[in-house]
Amino acid sequence: MAKDKTAYVCENCGQESPKWIGKCPACGQWNTFKEIKIAADTARQKATSAAASAGHALRQNKTLRLRDISSHDDPRIDLRDGELNRVLGGGLVPGSIVLLGGEPGIGKSTLLLQTVLNLSDKCILYVSGEESAHQLKMRAERLLQGAERNVDNFLILCENSLENIFEHIKDEQPELVVVDSIQTIATDEVVSSAGSIAQVRECASSLLRFAKTSGVPVVLIGHITKEGTLAGPKILEHIVDTVIQFEGDQHYVYRILRSIKNRFGSTSELGIYEMQQGGLRQVSNPSELLLTGGHEGLSGVAIASAIEGMRPFLLETQALVSTAAYGTPQRSATGFDQRRLNMLLAVLEKRVGFKLMQKDVFINIAGGLRVTDLAMDLSVIAAVLSSNVDTPIESDWCMAGEVGLSGEVRPVSRIEQRIAEAEKLGFGHIIVPRYNMQGINSRKFKIEVHPVRKVEEALRALFG
Repeated sequence: MAKDKTAYVCENCGQESPKWIGKCPACGQWNTFKEIKIAADTARQKATSAAASAGHALRQNKTLRLRDISSHDDPRIDLRDGELNRVLGGGLVPGSIVLLGGEPGIGKSTLLLQTVLNLSDKCILYVSGEESAHQLKMRAERLLQGAERNVDNFLILCENSLENIFEHIKDEQPELVVVDSIQTIATDEVVSSAGSIAQVRECASSLLRFAKTSGVPVVLIGHITKEGTLAGPKILEHIVDTVIQFEGDQHYVYRILRSIKNRFGSTSELGIYEMQQGGLRQVSNPSELLLTGGHEGLSGVAIASAIEGMRPFLLETQALVSTAAYGTPQRSATGFDQRRLNMLLAVLEKRVGFKLMQKDVFINIAGGLRVTDLAMDLSVIAAVLSSNVDTPIESDWCMAGEVGLSGEVRPVSRIEQRIAEAEKLGFGHIIVPRYNMQGINSRKFKIEVHPVRKVEEALRALFG
């Protein structure tokens, strides 16, 4: 039996070292190096054996000339979910390994279970290390809602041992493997508990070897830490081909599927779902659901034309400005960057002349979504001033623009898509940065476009 070796791995970034180091030279974090035992390649050998005995031709490595390599993509597996296919870049690539991360209870298992139940023509092995077979059966019945579907090829395995999982793969010969979750799987070759750095690293590496040698795609579910990052070492993200994150507030019905890393497609795609009693419903037009339309005559509400990923949609920005009750003014933002809110309030006070130093300011992005688009700046400022002077903004106005420190309205990306989305939803006016209108004929739009250069011009157009 080969002797186990000892190494030290940074639990933050995955940097390896032969000895313990106080400060990681890669990420700069202190006291993050943990001792692990590097086991023999027994688990990897079992992964190769499982791929060979599962009836798949092993992919042998050999040197190739660049001109001899085919540039044609492998046919992707259609998951029968338009939002998930879009985020993955057109479907699931054979032989790829995908990591799906998200907070507890956000709907990761529901999303994958709902997806694989639609793949009745493929043999699916669903490995659950957290739930029992009875729990999965009840969830599947709730998702199917009495619909007649062929689920004979859907296999469930409740197992935590990596070696036993590969034994079942040999016997069942699945065409897709789902592991829920990678933190609950352990191998006997590593002397540590499941979920530790060594276990997650070794199990993910063995599953990667199986996927690459057999051509069977593997989907892993991963947990999220308190800091919002995937649990386990960063090397887990380096091992997999695609990292997608499921986001949302448990108190709201909307969920966002983002692509953080994708070797087979773009990372700018976005999928939106609505959580319902019978599972997750795809949202093809999020703007109509995110706009309530009942804010006529109410102050502190501004509509922003935002873009998340490649999709434009309109959002309600809500603001509440009131006198500070306890002496120290509060600044709170839900769905928006708090530091950027403080910057915009400073711009309002210095460049526009509105005194908000002794006022409480609360910002909320309706729908429970968290938006990172800088074009939200103009709507945040408009909503704050609307609440401060208690004057509502007309319901057919929307806006898009980044605000700089000098009070200028800076250009944003894909302005034509933003204008077209506002026009499609029936808005009559939109405020955009003046610089964005260079080379664009505003007459081709039915909506009236108001280009502005400074914040003062935008506020004058809104409030007169």
